[in-house]
Amino acid sequence: MTNRGYSENQHLSRTRQQLRGFVAVWLGITILVSVATFVGIYVGTGKFETATASNDGAVIVIAQEDNAETTTIIEETSASVEPTTNDVKVVEEAPAPNTEQRIAEESSSTRNITENIPPSAPLSPSRQDPTPAYTPTIPPRQETKFDLGIQVVPAFGNDRDRMAGYMDAAANQLKLNWVKLQVRWEFAEPQPGIYDWEALGYDLFFQEATDKNLKVLVSIVSTPDWARQPGVNLEQHGPPANNQDFANFVAALLQRYPGQIHAVEVWNEMNLAREWTSTNGLSAADYVAMLATVSEVIRFLDPNIIIISGALSPTGVNDGVVAIDDFVYTDQLIANGLLNYIDCYGAHHNGYNIGPNVPFDRVPNDPTASFRGPFDNPNHSWSFYTTLNTYATKIANAGSNIPLCVTEFGWAVTEDFDLSSVGGAIPNFEFANDNTLEEQRIFTVEAIELMEEWGFVRLAIIWNLNYGAEAAWDLSRPYRDNMPYSLIRPNYIPAPVWAYIADMNFRGRP
Repeated sequence: MTNRGYSENQHLSRTRQQLRGFVAVWLGITILVSVATFVGIYVGTGKFETATASNDGAVIVIAQEDNAETTTIIEETSASVEPTTNDVKVVEEAPAPNTEQRIAEESSSTRNITENIPPSAPLSPSRQDPTPAYTPTIPPRQETKFDLGIQVVPAFGNDRDRMAGYMDAAANQLKLNWVKLQVRWEFAEPQPGIYDWEALGYDLFFQEATDKNLKVLVSIVSTPDWARQPGVNLEQHGPPANNQDFANFVAALLQRYPGQIHAVEVWNEMNLAREWTSTNGLSAADYVAMLATVSEVIRFLDPNIIIISGALSPTGVNDGVVAIDDFVYTDQLIANGLLNYIDCYGAHHNGYNIGPNVPFDRVPNDPTASFRGPFDNPNHSWSFYTTLNTYATKIANAGSNIPLCVTEFGWAVTEDFDLSSVGGAIPNFEFANDNTLEEQRIFTVEAIELMEEWGFVRLAIIWNLNYGAEAAWDLSRPYRDNMPYSLIRPNYIPAPVWAYIADMNFRGRP
């Protein structure tokens, strides 16, 4: 294996009068919800097989079952990359911009899928004694030690056994404390004040996460058409015309799942036009205004929740129309008072085909790499190391000690996929062909160790657990680019990194 790594105020004060009026309404709803809402403790049953991974660790392989129901997916976010440039292969550090780069469609986006997938085998949870509702000894906002979690795609067919299996995998097999859920406002509130929490499996997700004593980070995205600006392009995602509409939705979500949401990421990759199409264009000032409105509501309803800024897309594009470079946008966010409203600075990085310890300007050439981006077009956006360290430096230079929350990171691999239907490579994700499952293991473990060592990362979320399983590993699907990142591999075989993450045992740490 080629060595591709080396070890190294703008305070928008919401008028108290508005907030009190708003809260009065929600207090009424709370009374109704408290009567109707319960946390069901469900224990799924199923079969497990034990297999030995290629890394000497015994890991759980979820047994397949016959007659699994076909489910409908309305997807959440995708991998935080989608380069449209050269290829890559790997190894060193990185700091500044300057270079032409792939289009902004290369980072994780809030995409939605609405398709029937073929029958897939549900995950079967191991038998566990019922776990009481999550009661943290320390409110999440007060915790400071580094922690790890994973993004879980809900079983959108509301298949309880499969959902329980996914949560069991996160809590009891990978031994993690956190799971991330992307909440799509456009589907959860299709009409003003009319909510549909079950269509995308949110109720079931929270029931099973609570059953497994998991903390939940929600990333809230995608404005429904009724709340968008008049005349805006509705084919692209974007902000609401009225920030209070968004704050109202966030309040409804917190009231629906009281005490079950431990962190809120406000939006996703708003430095890209495809995520922030607005009549005002891309605007850090507009984002901070929205964040300030939402932040005050969150603080009022549950002051223990960790508020995370929407993670930016690492991109070399800086035309101000398609995208704003994430370093430039970070400076604009800080200048507009972002740090006054958050507990954690959101970040994304999916590592292409170089390791997490490689600065962008020290990437040793890898002649075997088919994807050449990091080697032939040096730019900070290729580098996990440079991107995260530069964010931290900018925050420190602003006189703040706010940590990073890396709400999406991972390495894509296709070596165990049948790529014949896509001509040998997933378009715009050719770099995944350069990585092996063993390299995914090495890079992921090293990234976790580095983030913990650096001391400025509070929480990191692996992208992702089960997108491939929920999409039946069908590469004909339009959002197939998420599948190569999944830790549940084709035929429900866990990726080699699985056992190594389990050995870190974040769940068992004091």
